[in-house]
Amino acid sequence: MRITDVTVELVELPASPPFRWRAGLPGSEPAVLGGILRVHTDEGVIGEAHTRRGVIVADLVDRRIRADLIGRDPLMRELLWHRMWELDRIEEFPIYALGLVDVALWDLAGKAAGLPVHRLLGGYREAIPAYASTVTYGSVEEYLDVADQCLELGYGAIKLHAWGDPKADADLCQKLRAHVGDDVPLMYDGSAGFDLLDSIYVGRAAAEAGYLWYEEPMREFSVTSYRRLAEQVDIPLLVAETSDGAHMNTGDFIAAGAAGLVRTSAQLKGGITGAMRIAHLADSYQLRAEVHGNGVVNAHLCMAIPNTTYYESLVYTNPVVREPAVGADGLVQAPTAPGIGFDQPGW
Repeated sequence: MRITDVTVELVELPASPPFRWRAGLPGSEPAVLGGILRVHTDEGVIGEAHTRRGVIVADLVDRRIRADLIGRDPLMRELLWHRMWELDRIEEFPIYALGLVDVALWDLAGKAAGLPVHRLLGGYREAIPAYASTVTYGSVEEYLDVADQCLELGYGAIKLHAWGDPKADADLCQKLRAHVGDDVPLMYDGSAGFDLLDSIYVGRAAAEAGYLWYEEPMREFSVTSYRRLAEQVDIPLLVAETSDGAHMNTGDFIAAGAAGLVRTSAQLKGGITGAMRIAHLADSYQLRAEVHGNGVVNAHLCMAIPNTTYYESLVYTNPVVREPAVGADGLVQAPTAPGIGFDQPGW
């Protein structure tokens, strides 16, 4: 089997539901031209990957990617993963674009084998609990109401994205704990809103409230800052979500003693191959590798990675609408279609 073409179909995507992240960050997007990247082969098997950045990805495919892939064996995923890293040295691909070809190649391999990708990866589970990952709401009272709705809808755990105000966020962390009781796992995500001093302040409040993890309070450019934070707070730091370098950068966080857990994902860590490298690296240190983001690609990762515990399900609205892939029991079931299964009902 050989690659005969790489194409990007531009598709109109509707605006996402109105929401916001913390102060200073945009939230929902307007309607955009997304893209479906397709890897075509001489045997008629086609793999695909989806992006909301269709115009940018189409340009990268036209200028850098297509010529390098045509004629190659699509099942040589390790080689092609390294080819994308070589091209990245010249182009500096956006972090969300780096793994798209890899996702398409896994989709292609699954279709060729007649198996869902998580089975090709080895398979570990058939279902996983989801946690409700909030956007930013207007008041403590609204957060408490949203939390009640999430628990009633079957979510067994809740992660906060709050305002980026250290005192207000610390207060929210403790009031939510008091509201839901001690048995509901809670997490906090700072969305890189703080410097080191404010990160320590919020981290101590979240630790006092018994939060499961403390995620990305600062930008992830300085591993040293995260090491110093880890020395000052008694809560596991969930690190390396948005940093470049896939497993290499993640390894630096671990070696520095800054990682209580690590992030992995297909979108930001070099596709499925990069995500699995991170998961295996973390496992060698007895660390969890929690999958970042929702969607069917990340669901495959959740089913294949032993050292992950949750599927991240974003809740955008109030009233809360449960993501279709999450059942009333709070579980996400393993995708069953061959390949990724982008068109599988429920996704």
